Amino acid sequence: MTDSLLLRALRGEALERPPVWFMRQAGRYLPEYHDVRNQVDFLTLCRRPDLAAEVTLQPLRRFGFDASIVFNDILVPPAAMGMDLEFIKGRGPVFHDPLRAPADLDRLQVPDVQTEMPEVLETIRRLVAQLEVPLFGFAGAPFTLAAYMIEGSGSKNFLHIKNWVLHHPDALHELLGNLADLCGAYLQAQADAGAAAVQLFDTWAGVLGRDDFDRFVVPYAQRALAGVSGVPRLYFTRDCGAVLDRLRAVDADAYALDWRVDLAQARQVLGEVPIMGNLDPVALYGPPDEIRRRVAAVIQSAGPKGHVFNLGHGILPTTPIEGVRCAVDAVRAWRW
Repeated sequence: MTDSLLLRALRGEALERPPVWFMRQAGRYLPEYHDVRNQVDFLTLCRRPDLAAEVTLQPLRRFGFDASIVFNDILVPPAAMGMDLEFIKGRGPVFHDPLRAPADLDRLQVPDVQTEMPEVLETIRRLVAQLEVPLFGFAGAPFTLAAYMIEGSGSKNFLHIKNWVLHHPDALHELLGNLADLCGAYLQAQADAGAAAVQLFDTWAGVLGRDDFDRFVVPYAQRALAGVSGVPRLYFTRDCGAVLDRLRAVDADAYALDWRVDLAQARQVLGEVPIMGNLDPVALYGPPDEIRRRVAAVIQSAGPKGHVFNLGHGILPTTPIEGVRCAVDAVRAWRW
């Protein structure tokens, strides 16, 4: 795997074409996913290594991606901490017992990754025995996990966690520190199980202003990644344009950027570090010529050195399969 396009790109090498994989490439846009998903509820799917491995492999069979990512969910760690998690159709993930006051921290447990979250590790071990491309492990970043745990679900305005920022900053720092240590241990366990790289997803960090980003996001993302060694460590923040100059403080080995960021400008800010991204997921709904044009624009903006082609966020559930195939084929046909 060390000579794979993905790991060469993550070492900052110049390549004839970028490697390509997509966030959420295993999932609801594939009919074969539904064949598996209809057998069990979502959390059971995540916790069944045989089924999770099968779902992980499905997009590779169709599209020939240059990397894979283990099928799981970022909210498995909070569930292991004792929170009541349910995935509700039409609403997504819901914690029925959200953290609404500092005293609620007392009911959280500190789980042992190996004994209380073993399923994803077994899924990774099954996959690395079969895969011919590198496998990503992943975790939700501390702030994003805290946002779900405090809000109880996704949110439009994030009033509850911002209330903690304003009124309970010490308690929020305590929660974020515990999550950072757990995320670091979780990612390291995935690397030890065979993941060739790991990614920290900070989906909701972009809801904060710059000062709060510095206080409540950067130190804890950095702390989580500092707990991982031996594999490339990537960091992804959606809506990162306003805090692009803050990202290097996270000290990741590479950065995944959303579709609102021009990659050439990002390189000027981030310096000599590999980047990943960043086609708008909705572009996959377009006609083939337009998809190819946009793929070429992303690649040209990133340049030939240290670039992994990806979306600027995950594939949407209704994404046309033809659009995915067109984009992947366009990347694989590219030559500098």
